[in-house]
Amino acid sequence: VHDIGKNIVGVVLQCNNYEVFDLGVMVPAQKILDTVKEVGADIVGLSGLITPSLDEMVNLASEMERQGFDIPLLIGGATTSRAHTAVKVSPKYHGPVVWVKDASRSVPVASALLSDEQRPQLLADVEADYESIRRRHAEKRNDRPLVSLERARADRTPVEWAGYEPPRPVVLEDGKPFVRAFEDYPIAELREYIDWQPFFNAWEMKGSFPDILNNPASGEAARKLFEEAQQMLDRIVEEGWLTANAVVGLFPANAVAHDSIEVYTDESRTAVRARLEHLRQQGAHREGVPNRSLADYVAPKETGLKDYVGGFAVTAGLGAGAKIEEFKAQHDDYSAILLESLADRLAEAFAERMHELVRRELWGYAADESLDNEGLIRERYRGIRPAPGYPACPDHTEKATLWDLLDVERATGIELTDSMAMWPGAAVSGWYFAHPQSQYFVVGRVGKDQVEEYAVRKGQTLAETERWLSPNLGYEPED
Repeated sequence: VHDIGKNIVGVVLQCNNYEVFDLGVMVPAQKILDTVKEVGADIVGLSGLITPSLDEMVNLASEMERQGFDIPLLIGGATTSRAHTAVKVSPKYHGPVVWVKDASRSVPVASALLSDEQRPQLLADVEADYESIRRRHAEKRNDRPLVSLERARADRTPVEWAGYEPPRPVVLEDGKPFVRAFEDYPIAELREYIDWQPFFNAWEMKGSFPDILNNPASGEAARKLFEEAQQMLDRIVEEGWLTANAVVGLFPANAVAHDSIEVYTDESRTAVRARLEHLRQQGAHREGVPNRSLADYVAPKETGLKDYVGGFAVTAGLGAGAKIEEFKAQHDDYSAILLESLADRLAEAFAERMHELVRRELWGYAADESLDNEGLIRERYRGIRPAPGYPACPDHTEKATLWDLLDVERATGIELTDSMAMWPGAAVSGWYFAHPQSQYFVVGRVGKDQVEEYAVRKGQTLAETERWLSPNLGYEPED
């Protein structure tokens, strides 16, 4: 998947006289290995942005082993970690496998790997580090117990439904679900909602915004980057480089047995349009800390309360690909990366703006809300918008349900790939929950009892479910 960090790595390496072959995104393993042979590459580098990328890295390492490669494999990207590399990737390949924390480390690591003098020490240090991580990982798995699914459900989030009145979306007409597309939304409005902190993080500039602009060490570079970002935003608005589309939906819904949410075709609640399947925390918590599931925040069907959920998908990346290629053709990698990082920020800003619109007008449960951008960034509002594939709902395949409910591709142009990545990459999607107690949390490790039941709920084989939930498994699946 697109990864700004990967592009920065490429530029940094090229500036240090390395020849880089960037194969793009979502490239099959065999194409990577065929290209390695064709160009005589010395190193393979992989970048991962979403969790399905992790499986692809393990797969590629296995293929490198099977096909007799011995060149170094570098691992990086937002979703990767030293622990995953040590526990999952490195054991699959006898050659050097090195996790690279950020772009600034890519040159010294590559240099050491290609140096007969430096390589032995680097590999010895890496292997000692990985062995220590693997040992701690094995111990942690045994030290941090999971409770049974039955016990976790008994310790669900304590929500008092008696006396609670779920807010009915003001836009529901005739009791039918509400779905609205927003085409070519004004970029000039979205730029006011940008959270600049992740922008500087993407450029690997340390410090909090806006203080980073006055940092004695990095302030000059940060100010220059910020100024050039503003200039490019001006051009994006004036010359129409990017198109922002969105779709939002609000639906009658109730929680049902276990951790599912039924979405109904209308307010009669007799016909089920879709089921949203959620996972529940199974970690052994201290007394008084519940084992949460997102299903806890929707009124159970047996209460008789009429509750609702929402969904959304937004993109600000339409048109970015062509403009980025135009910059690259002019050998202007800096502008290409700057545009990509701004498209990402605008997509997140669009998600923020749509959520505000939902709270204040469409669902309307916070009509009097009045927050500045800082208040929005700090989430000082009621309700949450968790995204499939992220900590509270880590199953990426739930995006397929969202795409079906909202007819996302037709409404917005955002495609869903086989690995459940959104394309264009500058896109955000998720669910809306309105309950005052709703909050973000990390599902974390889950037990086999839950995974087996979840597979049945999803209509998947156990192996399929284990593959999609691999980062969350609290046990070693059988081969």
